[in-house]
Amino acid sequence: MNPILEYQHVWIRYRDNYGGIHSVKDWVTSLRNPFHTKVILEDISFKLMPGESLGILGRNGCGKSTLLRSIGGIIKPAKGKIICSASIAPILALGAGLEMELTGFENIRLLLSLYGVRPTAERIRSIQLFSELDDVTLNHTVKCYSSGMLARLAFSISFHHDCDIYIIDEVLAVGDLGFQAKCTERIRQLKDTGKSIIFVSHFPDEVQQICEQAILLEQGKIINQGKSSVICQQYKEIF
Repeated sequence: MNPILEYQHVWIRYRDNYGGIHSVKDWVTSLRNPFHTKVILEDISFKLMPGESLGILGRNGCGKSTLLRSIGGIIKPAKGKIICSASIAPILALGAGLEMELTGFENIRLLLSLYGVRPTAERIRSIQLFSELDDVTLNHTVKCYSSGMLARLAFSISFHHDCDIYIIDEVLAVGDLGFQAKCTERIRQLKDTGKSIIFVSHFPDEVQQICEQAILLEQGKIINQGKSSVICQQYKEIF
């Protein structure tokens, strides 16, 4: 069986402007190069098999979100190769992909259309039922929503998009216990149908519950990868 996602010695770098250069004129008249390169991810290699769930653990600032953005195709690697033969539904951050000036219903229709899914009345109703947001709330612009309401809407839309890999970035920490339990059950259902999950959390017990495999990041490098029970225990020990 071939992996549906494979990282081969991937490096990701950013260019920082530390010289106070804010225009072409400043750059031309400057006597030194204002940019320097910062390595965010260094020599990352791993594989994701069909139906497998992979947890990603690490301290704040270790490169977890950057890794997920590269998986989602938002960031291209400076070196190495990313091989992906699957469709991806990214839930990269709280409210990611939502247009703040649109209503909840308008966001549902927009995102379903961008996913290539026809926004039928039945599908919109199914999303609403999962989110537990009423008509009054969904007719308001989402900039008025609480963090929990944003999480409910983003999760509900993404979970109704059929794809091979679901990327979930720390959003289970938002929302009440009832909705967290519903999302966890939905993740289990996706796993049972052969979908793959990439899950980021600061709670190792959640990772161990959802994922069979895990990787541990430290300062942009993978310091260990393997069974989630082993990696979660190692993560607890670094604090």
